[in-house]
Amino acid sequence: MERILLIGIGAGDPSYVTLQAVDALNSVDVFFVLEKAAEQEDLVALRREIVDRYVKRPFRMVAAPDPVRGRDVEAWRAERASLVADLLAAEEGVGAFLVWGDPSLYDGMIDILERLGVQYEVIPGISAVSALAARHRIVLNRVAGDVLITTGRRVAAGLPDGARDVVVMLDSGLAFTGLEGDWEIYWGAYLGTPDEILISGPLAEVADEIVRVRAEARSRKGWMFDTYLLRR
Repeated sequence: MERILLIGIGAGDPSYVTLQAVDALNSVDVFFVLEKAAEQEDLVALRREIVDRYVKRPFRMVAAPDPVRGRDVEAWRAERASLVADLLAAEEGVGAFLVWGDPSLYDGMIDILERLGVQYEVIPGISAVSALAARHRIVLNRVAGDVLITTGRRVAAGLPDGARDVVVMLDSGLAFTGLEGDWEIYWGAYLGTPDEILISGPLAEVADEIVRVRAEARSRKGWMFDTYLLRR
C-alpha cells in the first residue's frame, strides 16, 4: 500500500476527532475494520457516524473478524498480525485503521504493524484518560508529582508504596473495592457518549454506588468500558 495510517478517533464523542484526524480520514482509500465478536451495535454505529460525518471522498471499508484473545497472548498477536498482513496485501492506495481513544494507550495496532515491518503514521486521538480528566475538571498530576497509568489487575496485585495519583483502565474485577486507606476516586463510564456516567468522591463513601451503577449499566447495555483516577 502507498501509506498506512493509525487514526485515533477519540473516546466516543464524534466531536473529539481532531482536525489532523479529519485531514487524515479524507486521505484514506480503504478503512480496515477488525470486528470483535463482543462489539456492540452502538460501537459500530459510532465508528460509522465518524466516517460519514467527516469523510467527503469515495472510500471502501474492509471488515474482518478479529481473532478471539485467549490466555496465550503471544499466539493471539501472531494470529492478528497474520490477518492484518493478508488485509494489506489484498488492497492498494492509502489504508487506515480507526483506533478508539489514542493508538499509543492500551491498543495493539502499533505492535502489529511493527511486527510486519511496514511503514505507518500515527494520528493521535483523545483518550479515555484525557476525557475523564476533562469531564471531572481535574488535573491528573499534582505539583511535582507523577501519575501511574495501570490496569485493574495490577491494582489488585498491590500498588507501589509511593503511588498517589493512579489512573486505572481495564478493571473488570473492580480492584478499587479492595483498597485500604484514604483515597478519592474520579470514575467515568462510556466517556464521551450519550450514556456517559460520572461519579466522584471519597472511595469509602462512593465505592458501593459505583459497583451498583456499573452493574446496572452493564446489564442494560451489554458491555462496559470505564476508567478512573485514584487519588491518595
